[in-house]
Amino acid sequence: MPRKQFDLIVFDWDGTLMDSTGTIVRCIQASARDLGLPVPDQRAASYVIGLGLQDAMEAVLPDLDPKYYPRMVERYRYHYLSQDQELVLFDGVSEMLADLAQQGYFLAVATGKSRVGLNRALDTTRLLSVFDATRCADETFSKPHPAMLHELTRELGQDLKRTVMIGDTTHDLQMAVNAGAGGIAVHYGAHTPQELQSLAPLYAADTVGQLHAWLNEHA
Repeated sequence: MPRKQFDLIVFDWDGTLMDSTGTIVRCIQASARDLGLPVPDQRAASYVIGLGLQDAMEAVLPDLDPKYYPRMVERYRYHYLSQDQELVLFDGVSEMLADLAQQGYFLAVATGKSRVGLNRALDTTRLLSVFDATRCADETFSKPHPAMLHELTRELGQDLKRTVMIGDTTHDLQMAVNAGAGGIAVHYGAHTPQELQSLAPLYAADTVGQLHAWLNEHA
């Protein structure tokens, strides 16, 4: 049976597959606190999730002396690595990915995480073999630049018009727009439904179960 719309499904990681938004916010805040810098509130820290780590620190505290950003990155990594092994996937993610793989979709990840960070997460969740390709922010341009999607489609021999990006932030959806791919929002991550709707996603899911059902019906 021919595909309805898509051959390649690309997922963001944090806040889309893994329930890590709250932990990331707390680690950003802790890194600022460690250095005696202004501590960003939850909304500001949530908004930069999905960007590469250096870009995120520059965006969350834009008026700092540039010398502080590498130090914030270092402190963030210290806090995050002390607890990332405790993070879990959202309910239903493993079953959804196994089902999509069994149906023959190409599956990929495009994330603001570093390669080391993503590999740790894939190993912990035992999902390494599920994905056909992955891209991280320290390997190419950070979201919302379209490079991750361009590179993934080239690597897998896929068409951007038959590719969909699924994410919880406007950075994910803007990357899809910039690349000419489809975009699907999830409402259980870092950005608000109102922020996500401003980019007119094809669909917005309130739960992983809703996302899974929509993909089975429409993707």
